[in-house]
Amino acid sequence: MYAVVEIAGLQFEVQPKDIVTVPLLKGEPGDTVSFSNILLVNENSDIKVGQPYLNGSVEAKILAHGKGQKLIVFKKKRRKGYRKLNGHRQKFTKIEINNINID
Repeated sequence: MYAVVEIAGLQFEVQPKDIVTVPLLKGEPGDTVSFSNILLVNENSDIKVGQPYLNGSVEAKILAHGKGQKLIVFKKKRRKGYRKLNGHRQKFTKIEINNINID
């Protein structure tokens, strides 16, 4: 069984016991979060598609928060002497999917 769920504006394909890296969520490690925006569910080749969402929830446990690798943003205009170097590290949350409930 797997589901396609929308988390923080992005779509993820999840199964029970999966560990997924998603954009930063509120909560502390060890907390349980629930996502209700389920787009698609496949149980034993029986596919259910929401219009736009299905009734149900995906429950997950927050494992850790962290920062990704540094991304470099370099801007330059030729023959003008303009160079600008910036960078950032995107914050993320690792979650473990506990179960998928469909009404």
